[in-house]
Amino acid sequence: MPIDLAVVGKELPPLDYDFTTRDVILYALGIGAGYEADELKFVYENGLEAIPTFGVIPPFPALMGLVAVEGVEINLVMLVHGEQYLEIRKPIPVSGKLTTKPKIAAVWDKTKGAVIELDADTLDESGEVVFYNKFSSFIRGEGGFGGERGPEPGNEPPGRDPDKVAEMQTLTIQAMIYRLSGDYNPLHVDPNFAAMAGFDRPILHGLCTFGHVGRAVLREYCDNDPSKFKAIKVRFSRPVWPGDTIITEMWKEADDKIIVRASTKERPGEYCITNAAVWLNA
Repeated sequence: MPIDLAVVGKELPPLDYDFTTRDVILYALGIGAGYEADELKFVYENGLEAIPTFGVIPPFPALMGLVAVEGVEINLVMLVHGEQYLEIRKPIPVSGKLTTKPKIAAVWDKTKGAVIELDADTLDESGEVVFYNKFSSFIRGEGGFGGERGPEPGNEPPGRDPDKVAEMQTLTIQAMIYRLSGDYNPLHVDPNFAAMAGFDRPILHGLCTFGHVGRAVLREYCDNDPSKFKAIKVRFSRPVWPGDTIITEMWKEADDKIIVRASTKERPGEYCITNAAVWLNA
């Protein structure tokens, strides 16, 4: 059934997220943090700081909740996480309660499918926005309804060698760790489910790859200081498998903007993250 364009502007139920330092540490381990001495603060409760990309975790259930929205009612198997934007508005606490207010922001017609954009403000207990997310989901088979195509992706790498390159080896059990932060999609752990989706084995969560790429920029351009990391936007272009080595290429295009692209050592030139950028605080 076609997506009803009247859903644009629809607010979804608020999502409460109660968390402790354990959740912040588990997320950091799920995206491979802790190998370097200056990453201890991301995995140890004494002096703990949240890695900026932790900001995708509290609102994530809203993305899965799209399948139950009246006027959307899509098959979860047909949903592919296409793009992600995260903007940090104030320091992320390492425990407490956060509330996310999601809203369907747009529906775009991509002919072979539709893109649903979901905006999500996440607030602390004082009512201030801690971070903002835009989830863009591609729904296979739901396009061709004559709607607008929406904006074209930007953030193309310049025509020169990257300024910095980072390699990060993932664990063969990386997805098994990452899923404990709330994304229990069997695609990332069950070989039979992965086979039904057309993969020879379970793939890594896109947001786990997102976290690795964010870590690379945090390390190379922010000295692992979360206060310097303002925002990140990526497009998920190809899958990554647990055990792959993620290679993140970075170009400094302005004092406050880093263009990013990522592939794996196992499949050179097949980019898993494209049209990506990180913005820095002054």
